[in-house]
Amino acid sequence: MDMKVYFDNAASTRVCDEAIDVMTTVMRDCYGNPSSLHECGFSAKKFLENARCEVAASMGAKPENICFTSGGTEANNWSVFGSAEKYARKGKHIITSAIEHSAVSDPIKKLENSGWDVTYLYPDENGRITGEVFADVLCEDTVFASIMLVNNETGVVNPVKAYSDEIKRRKLDTVLHTDAIQGLCKIPFTVKSTGADLITVSSHKIHGPKGVGALYIKDGVKIAPFILGGSHEKGIRGGTEALPAAVGFGKAAESGMTEYGSVSAHVLSLREYIIKRLHDEVPGFVCILNEDAKFSGNCGITDDKVDLCNISNSPFILPLSLPGYMSEVLMTFLSGEGICVSRSAACKKGARSRTLEAMKLRNDVIDGALRISFSRYNTEEEAEYFVQMMKRASQVLLKKL
Repeated sequence: MDMKVYFDNAASTRVCDEAIDVMTTVMRDCYGNPSSLHECGFSAKKFLENARCEVAASMGAKPENICFTSGGTEANNWSVFGSAEKYARKGKHIITSAIEHSAVSDPIKKLENSGWDVTYLYPDENGRITGEVFADVLCEDTVFASIMLVNNETGVVNPVKAYSDEIKRRKLDTVLHTDAIQGLCKIPFTVKSTGADLITVSSHKIHGPKGVGALYIKDGVKIAPFILGGSHEKGIRGGTEALPAAVGFGKAAESGMTEYGSVSAHVLSLREYIIKRLHDEVPGFVCILNEDAKFSGNCGITDDKVDLCNISNSPFILPLSLPGYMSEVLMTFLSGEGICVSRSAACKKGARSRTLEAMKLRNDVIDGALRISFSRYNTEEEAEYFVQMMKRASQVLLKKL
């Protein structure tokens, strides 16, 4: 069998037809600047604001609380540096986790090197940052906290609402940020159900174009502008908006919200199929996390009543391992058979997974780890082909001595 299988959707996704169509229309017929005060500008502005409404709706937010950015990295950087600049006079303590994306951890390390006090929280055996460990380190001087909603390597869902509730219980002014890039249109959440003040989302993880993301900023929360140079985005993010990308993002978010129930059930079935078949066919296979992960797929994606504490994993990400083999060798073998997977976050370019190390997994499990991530376009036929190629890899590759 000669197949091409893309199982690296946590890194980036195929752009959906709905997004392509609206982007093509905007690039061809509505090329004005949204800030221009003439007919072409007004038309462009209408497209932009409609996209803002679509992104907002996909996370249960008000459109006026959504600011478009160049992507998730900018939105994460803006959250960290913008909050630090605005609230430094109130304290110099930051809480984050040891399993954050580098778009959060690197800016925080820069602040730490300049004198900020940073507390790094480590996950439990299930890969989760519990509400209890957060509460233990939260203090009067904590002005900013950032813990991701869904881990990009394991799919573990963190109880962000528990952090928010603890901040409110103590009546602190701590600004809570969550990177929800792997959560948008993949697990049911809203800005209300997280309780976060700042939320980062990105387009190209949900079948939208690359180069655009958004930052949700809660009413009453002020952060310093990150890019200066105009009155765009209510004067807090300078630069002409990338209109074609923004409308593509909006349409992908709308589609993702509409099709959430069927798509989540589909990818969950693929996840379960692969786990069972690997157990049957590949001796030594390890599913890194709980195989019977709790997942709420029956509710609406923007249900404010969803308790994130009752959702353990995203069905879109499956971390697995073949101990005794090296993940780089496995990836090369699979790539040669037309299968695209990764070993950790794409931005790490082959570096060892900080997340799996923070979970204190065995070295051979970490060294043989792969991340499989799904989308609406994957099929059971592809899943079976992947299983068979993993079986062949275990038979023809030499184990690490």
